[in-house]
Amino acid sequence: MRPMSTKTASLALAALLAAPAAHAQVAGDPAGSSPLLAALTWVQGTLLGNLATTAAVIAVAIIGYLMLTGRFEWRRGLIVLVGIFVIFGAVSIVAGIRSLAGAL
Repeated sequence: MRPMSTKTASLALAALLAAPAAHAQVAGDPAGSSPLLAALTWVQGTLLGNLATTAAVIAVAIIGYLMLTGRFEWRRGLIVLVGIFVIFGAVSIVAGIRSLAGAL
């Protein structure tokens, strides 16, 4: 393997230093994405709305009762509870991931 020349090393360093500035220029939504964003906003509102919250509360109550009386497996009950946590915590989870990615 050949050693890297000074010119190649300086070009690689310049490209490395220019990359964060180029990444920072990406902002806003792409053109024509507003119908998709509207549809996804509707889905998010449906999944996190009053009907979904009521259904989740009823599901937790029923699953909890069935688990306590021994008519429902604990493993399956915990899977249901984790699924509800992920659905309702998705906004916070994604916000945390995005803030970690932005810090890098």
